[in-house]
Amino acid sequence: MKQTITKSQFIDQFKSLRPDNFSYAGLNALFDYLEQYEEDCEEEWELDIIAICCEYTEWNDIEEFNRAYDLHCEYLQDVEEHTVVIEIDSEAFITIDF
Repeated sequence: MKQTITKSQFIDQFKSLRPDNFSYAGLNALFDYLEQYEEDCEEEWELDIIAICCEYTEWNDIEEFNRAYDLHCEYLQDVEEHTVVIEIDSEAFITIDF
């Protein structure tokens, strides 16, 4: 049995179980990405908060990402050569860990 959840329920689950992993804006962007991915793949996802926290990371800016991976990316397009990028705003973004 599966239950469809709303964006609000998705955010509430994260804020309840892993409140420090993603910002509110990051969770909004992540939900939209996962929902679109689910539609594109025509496959339902099972919500696993811990797995998502282990697979995705939110970055405040590209410099923070570069320090973590010892890279020298200048633009998000450079980051996209390594992984999926989910844009949050003009600086912050989420990546799939690699």
